[in-house]
Amino acid sequence: MYILGIETSCDETAAAVIKGDRGNIKVLSNVVSSQIDIHKKYGGVVPEVAAREHVTQILPVIHETLETAGIQAPLSRDARSGGGAGGGGIQAIAVTIGPGLITSLIVGIETAKVLSYAWDIPVIGINHIEGHIYANFVGRRQPACAGRSSDFPALILTVSGGHTMLVLIENHGKYKTIGETRDDAAGEAFDKAASLLNLGYPGGPIISKYAEKYKLQITNPTCADRRQSAITLPRPMLDKGGFDFSFSGLKTALLYAIQQDKNFKKRVPEYAHEFQQAIIDVLIHKTIQAAQKYNIKTVMLSGGVAANTELRKQLKSAVKKQIPKSQFLIPDLKYTTDNAAMIATAGYYHALWKDYTDWQKLKVNCNLEL
Repeated sequence: MYILGIETSCDETAAAVIKGDRGNIKVLSNVVSSQIDIHKKYGGVVPEVAAREHVTQILPVIHETLETAGIQAPLSRDARSGGGAGGGGIQAIAVTIGPGLITSLIVGIETAKVLSYAWDIPVIGINHIEGHIYANFVGRRQPACAGRSSDFPALILTVSGGHTMLVLIENHGKYKTIGETRDDAAGEAFDKAASLLNLGYPGGPIISKYAEKYKLQITNPTCADRRQSAITLPRPMLDKGGFDFSFSGLKTALLYAIQQDKNFKKRVPEYAHEFQQAIIDVLIHKTIQAAQKYNIKTVMLSGGVAANTELRKQLKSAVKKQIPKSQFLIPDLKYTTDNAAMIATAGYYHALWKDYTDWQKLKVNCNLEL
């Protein structure tokens, strides 16, 4: 089964083609047109600008995706026969319907609706968070049906600019959110921290880069100053019950700390290191606690912040030490940020269940819950 995925929830215009065969997912193409350079000068995503860029890029991106995959799309409703044009074309379209920026989502959804009608093939509405979950299944062989596998129950930590969530997965398509952010998501907190430290946008990769500089400094045997950091930032909600997160207080603590430090410009790597570690400590602590409570077989990580090297390394180590009977899954780096391969993969499982939506009823839900 060939699935075309479309993702336009924020500032990436993305399309992908995957081939699903008895639970084995193969990515044939995965094209992403990023808007980072466009929004960088504003210090964040401007919704109106993002939407206009999506309009410009969506059709060229889909065309490149199909061409790269070597897949012939149906030419018209009349031309379609069986599984697509010539029996080997796209058989379903999976598109992100929320959550996200409403003006960005509309571009992808309206494009999917038109193609669904023109090609006379079904369309599948996908929750963006579910897409991130299925980034962990790209390239992994799974049961061909929706039956229980050895992966479940699973726990996924989804960390991005807009979301910080712990989701319990009982089986394919069965989710329960057991923890989420009460204010700033981790990715958003990284962006704000980078702004406070005058490092630029996006904040996550820059904070990580400067944190690594400080780490190398204190571990380098030839370095004259190898002292541990004297900067201490709070670990919000670390010892409170439940699995919710809150990072707005951490951001405020960083602001107060640099306001009181006359030499903070010389200590930017040190601040970056402590800020990053504070977030990582909270994420790992909550994830391990939840995994132990629910007797989890698999711990997964997803979202843009999942590209953070220290988070990947430290969470893997914590799972191995504290819940050794569980496996740890993490997507390839190219599938951590917003992309359409993860949307198409989620769409494949919905297609197995015949969970399609009439294109005329497909709607945007920018506050869609999992």
